[in-house]
Amino acid sequence: MAQRIAMPTIAQDPTSVVVMTETFAAFRALTEGDAVDRGVVPMAVDELPVDGVLVEVHWSSVNYKDGLASTPTGKVARISPIVPGIDLAGVLVEDAPGMPAGTEVLAHGGPIGVARHGGYAQYARVPCDTLVPVPAGMTTRETMIVGTGGFTAALSVIALQDHGVRPDSGPVLVTGATGGVGSTAVDILSNLGYEVVASTGKSDAADWLRDIGAASIIDRAELAEEGKRPLESTIWAGAVDCVGGVTLANVLKKIHYGGSVAASGLTGGPGLATTVLPFILRGVNLLGIDSVEMSMDRRRQTWERIGTDLKPSNLDAIGRTIGLGDLDGVLTDILAGKAQGRSVVDLRA
Repeated sequence: MAQRIAMPTIAQDPTSVVVMTETFAAFRALTEGDAVDRGVVPMAVDELPVDGVLVEVHWSSVNYKDGLASTPTGKVARISPIVPGIDLAGVLVEDAPGMPAGTEVLAHGGPIGVARHGGYAQYARVPCDTLVPVPAGMTTRETMIVGTGGFTAALSVIALQDHGVRPDSGPVLVTGATGGVGSTAVDILSNLGYEVVASTGKSDAADWLRDIGAASIIDRAELAEEGKRPLESTIWAGAVDCVGGVTLANVLKKIHYGGSVAASGLTGGPGLATTVLPFILRGVNLLGIDSVEMSMDRRRQTWERIGTDLKPSNLDAIGRTIGLGDLDGVLTDILAGKAQGRSVVDLRA
């Protein structure tokens, strides 16, 4: 592991640049055509963006988007080389607006890990408008077990609540239930008293899903075939869909009158071959969930809820700790659909 840089002198101007010659460890992806060279390399602070606030990163996490950003075929990364990692948590090295140096913070969204270096490094410089204080009662590690995936799950649950889906409305389906968004959604919904139906293609994960709150399990194959009927018998009051494509189209056909589907994923493809009938005959709501470009006020309010009524109760079961040296394999696995729960990256190791 490369040498960590010493804590620099705190800059009063949060836009000032701290120049140091010592290096720290970072996981970098360098793409050239259809090839990618990725691994742990030494990096200096003056290689980070010049704007934003310097953060000593303690934890990051692995999201599907990180897998896309670390491969040429993902078409996500806007720069090369790039330090992926669309979220991070740690301690402010410099003052930020409303937050003095030494404050525990998390950051995600905007260009982090896509158009500028992200969380897979021991230091990062991030835009002020992506910074959120770590909620009371949570550790930096816990915020990254939640991470962008769990934050998206929380937004999905809030959207269902805002559209009238209550625990007594009926069962709620979660597709892609072993993934980061899905597993956290299962946990949160169960804690709130919902009957959660988890859809997965991993038969060996059934017991784990029940342990984190699923009342029942269905095989994802039940939703994976294109159907000829525009509507089917209703089964679920709502759904958190992390898959998209044919799966989402089939889910919409089976939602109760006035029910809602919160959609955030496209692992099943970006297309949606459906009809207007679920919407105009049953009043079904299709709710798009975005965790990237939302306002800071809403971002902070959501994290406050994640620290209170929406806090998952099975974080240790959902999250596993890895190091920078493990990332290459984990990023490959998440794109191959082999991930279960959340992988959190320990940058202090």
